[in-house]
Parts: sequence; C-alpha cells; structure tokens
Amino acid sequence: MDVSYFNQHRVYWSLQLGGWFFYILTAFIFSQFRGYPVNISLVLPLALAYVLGVSISHTYREIILKLDWLRFNIIGLIPRILGATLFFSLVFELVYFGTTYTLFFRGQAIDWIGVVQEYLGWEILILLWSMFYFVFHIFKNYKNEEIKNLRWEASKSEIELNKLKSQLNPHFIFNAMNSIRALVDENPKKSKQVITQLSNVLRNNLLMGRKKVTNLQEEISMVKDYLEIESARFEERLRYNIDIEDDCLTLMVPPMMVQTLVENGIKHGISKLPKGGELEVTAKKEDGLLNVEILNTGKYLKSKKPETGFGIENTKERLRLLFGREDLFAINNFGDNQVKTTLTIPQNLKIS
Repeated sequence: MDVSYFNQHRVYWSLQLGGWFFYILTAFIFSQFRGYPVNISLVLPLALAYVLGVSISHTYREIILKLDWLRFNIIGLIPRILGATLFFSLVFELVYFGTTYTLFFRGQAIDWIGVVQEYLGWEILILLWSMFYFVFHIFKNYKNEEIKNLRWEASKSEIELNKLKSQLNPHFIFNAMNSIRALVDENPKKSKQVITQLSNVLRNNLLMGRKKVTNLQEEISMVKDYLEIESARFEERLRYNIDIEDDCLTLMVPPMMVQTLVENGIKHGISKLPKGGELEVTAKKEDGLLNVEILNTGKYLKSKKPETGFGIENTKERLRLLFGREDLFAINNFGDNQVKTTLTIPQNLKIS
C-alpha cells in the first residue's frame, strides 16, 4: 500500500473518531445545562452512543465502498442514502434502547414517544454523517480532477515539444522538399499534389496542441497525406494499404498518434531496408474500444534506442496522461520480418 492510502486512512479515522466525540461532548454539555447529574446513568449511555456511532457509521462506509456508491451522481445517491439512513438508524436505536432499558429502566413502562424521538435523532445524525462523507469525497474528487488537469497542462507543453521535434524535424522536411524538387520537371502535376499534402501535414502538426482528441477519419486523412509524400520519395520501395472499418471512422483518437506510429514504422523499419517493404494500417471496434494495428516490414530491437524521434515513448506518455493507463500500447516483432504496433483507445473518453 502506498503512502497516499495511509494518509487517507489517517484522515478518515481522525474525522470519524473526532466527529463522534464532538457530538458526545456537545450532548454532555447540553445535559449539564439541563441539570443532569454526572453519574453512571449519564456517562454510560453517552459512551454507548459513541461506540455505536463509530461502529455503525464505519460499517455504513464499508458498504458504500464495497458497492461503489461513489460512482453514482446525486440523483442515484439520494434513494441509497435515505434507505441506508433508515436502516442504520433502526439498528442504532434497537441496540441503544435495548441496552439502556435493560441496564436502567427494566420493569418500567416504555415511553414510546421518547423511543420514536430517539430514533428520529439517530436518523438525523446518520443523515448528517452521510452528507459530510459524500460532500467530502465529491470535493476531494473535484480537487483530484483539478490536480490532474493541472498536471496535464504542465506536461502538455513538453510532450507537444517532443512531438513537434519528432514530426517537424529538418530531416523529414529536407527529404520531402527533395522529392518535390525531383518531381517539378518530371511530373509537375504530382509535385503540386505533394506540396499540398506536405502543407496538410505541417498544418495538422501545428494545430495538434489545440485539441486532445480527433475522429479517426481526420487522422487517417492526414496519414494518407504523409504516406503519399513518403511514396514520392521511396517510390516502389514503399507499399502501403489502409483498411479501416466504416464504423470506426467517427471514433475518437488522440491527434497525430496514429501518424506518429506510421512514421515510426517507415523511419526505423522500411527506410533501412534496401528493398523497402510494406506497411498496413487496420482499425476495428471491439467492446467499446478502438483497436488500431500498424504492421510494417522490419525488426524491432527493444534494446536499441532510436537516435532521433520520440514516437514510442511519446505515444506511451500521451496515453498515460490522457487515460491514466499503461496497457493501451504494444509493439512486438511479428513473424520473421515484420513489426506489429497495437494501439487501443477507450471510447468513453474519460480523460484523466
């Protein structure tokens, strides 16, 4: 268990024990204003109320955690809180009344009005405890969300800088411009097309920082532009295929993430092979998840860190910051001469 768990545990028990003690102390002070003598018939019921308050409310909390009530909104919580309040107040009164009646009032007529008043008093206490507990957690979750947002904002600049370095590096632009220069005389129409595609790629890079997610159709459109630019450079050495299921096109992905991994496959795989190779991008939807696979010719060496580019580490870090998970990305060798990169994007888009 980490330090934060012990801190939360300590805060809970401090509030739990301190809160019920404050109630008992208040009840004792009021009893003195009303002239009750300090004897066993006053102290023992107060001590019993304290023990019951701590025990029953702690049991209530364990049920809240076990049934994960904190996931519900206020509309979902109201009936659960009211039901729990009625039940635990009844338990409180049965134990409290049974004990005090047996010890101090055995044989006397039961004051049912007083019993009902006591029960209503316990209801109010349990209800107040519920309100304090849930308000505290709502506030805590709000603060945690603020902290996560601040952490995102603090990390975003560095992540985006790394991303821009990997995408807008002079090497890529230099190669693209050389491809265009070679096409100007040979195929002017093609050269204009490549210039347009390069413009699209650069514009999308620059706009990347303005949004956290984009639909897959826009992402794939930019991937196609990038692949066309690289095809102009590598010619027959680069062969690619994109197979996206129609129902995936409207699903959301972090912008430039698929394109980064495609570039990674070309830069560290296909471009290093004399005969070039093939690259395939596929996407399908499964159980509310968007699964994107990039298969490229080459070999993945885990022990070898690329000299340039931030593709893999950048992707892992962005996924962790966006979704709070580290199991959404995988890269492995596939067969004898292929590398498979797998990207899994949750579609609830509950960004951390």
